[in-house]
Amino acid sequence: MTVENSDNVTTLSHVEQSRRPDLRVVSRPRVDIARAELAAREFLDALGLDLDDATIAATPGRMARAFEELMTPRDFVLTTFPNDENYDELVIARQIPFTSVCEHHMLPFTGVAAVGYLPGGRILGLSKLARVVELFARRPQVQERLTTQVARWLDTHLSPKGVGVVIEAEHSCMTLRGVEAHGSKTVTSALLGVLRSDPLSRSEFLNLAGYRN
Repeated sequence: MTVENSDNVTTLSHVEQSRRPDLRVVSRPRVDIARAELAAREFLDALGLDLDDATIAATPGRMARAFEELMTPRDFVLTTFPNDENYDELVIARQIPFTSVCEHHMLPFTGVAAVGYLPGGRILGLSKLARVVELFARRPQVQERLTTQVARWLDTHLSPKGVGVVIEAEHSCMTLRGVEAHGSKTVTSALLGVLRSDPLSRSEFLNLAGYRN
């Protein structure tokens, strides 16, 4: 049995979690590709494109599949392990690439994330730090929310002493339209636990993440 949490992420029921506390299974949203293709066809037609033109006749289907890919995270299991050796130093993955979609204009924004935590009773499979970034990136987003969702999700599921997330991204809604601020990057951060409350721990995380404070 699965349940939805506040971040619209499907996890195991409390009963299943008690049996396998290291597993949180993430599911895909339901997607109706045929309906999406019809909507894309209407959208392009409304913009004046000639869909009888052989060069773009298949574009609605490609659009539907492309947006499905951009907004569908891959299934994964959050694998954790007992911190038997009481490791108490920062664990950080840097330069995690991601692509998301701006919820205001439905244009992509791309960037990199640095995600770290100070272990408590459990440690995390390293690839899962990138998986969690993808989980929240592959949906209509704003960068600020993406940053805090990654941090809060890790804090909830891992119960570490602290969590830090820094995201740097370029938004095509800024570079391709409007102000056309080519090359501009936006940096956001979310710090929880001792990485927020302790200045030395916060400074160590930001330095290791590549953002000297």
